[in-house]
Amino acid sequence: MHRLRLGVNIDHVATVREARGGKFPDPVRAAKIAAGAGADGITAHLREDRRHISDDDIDRLSREIDLPLNLEMAPTDEMLEIALRHRPHAACIVPEKREERTTEGGIDAAGQHNRLAPVVRVLGGANIRVSLFIEADRAQLDAAKLLGAPVVELHTGAYCDSTGTDRENHLRAIRDAASYGASIGLEIHAGHGLGYDTVGPIAAIPEIRELNIGHFLVGEAIFVGLEASIREMRRLMDEARNAAR
Repeated sequence: MHRLRLGVNIDHVATVREARGGKFPDPVRAAKIAAGAGADGITAHLREDRRHISDDDIDRLSREIDLPLNLEMAPTDEMLEIALRHRPHAACIVPEKREERTTEGGIDAAGQHNRLAPVVRVLGGANIRVSLFIEADRAQLDAAKLLGAPVVELHTGAYCDSTGTDRENHLRAIRDAASYGASIGLEIHAGHGLGYDTVGPIAAIPEIRELNIGHFLVGEAIFVGLEASIREMRRLMDEARNAAR
């Protein structure tokens, strides 16, 4: 079983900054703290409306952070040009709507093949690791494979937001998708909405190689500090992974 990587999403440090304007709190400083607290990578979503992460943030993260940078991006010409300019370690292609508060679900890799194919091809040709943020669904996994994306990130939001039998059903779907995706040669990641009470069962899935977590960590940091919130998440991930072994 592979060591489970933790990507820390710093978007909502920038959300707090943009609530008032100015330069504080600095998401690049948050990324540096995350690096010291056990993160394996940094994730940042540069949205079309620049509601949190800015172009300057991406520029500084590219220059100042030693950890791999995972750029979350919509499949648009503008974002493709930005990715090619900065050459992050990875680019995760996500759906994006101006009216949503946060990413509401996975991208339709099956229904948007013609739109996604050139983006995946160009990013891969630039040696940027491409992932597709998708639902835990075989059709989406097959579509990702057909597109040539080496990585998928399974959307865990519905699992995190549900309870009881519904949560168990969503967890079963994620487990099945992770197993099937790995069997067809995809690297499996997962993320969205994960917190201390939901990360364990996901971390225990042996095929999952990386979790990307942000909002909960930034929120918990208000009470315990960012370093402490990340270290506790890292501990819970490792504990669940070791128990699964």
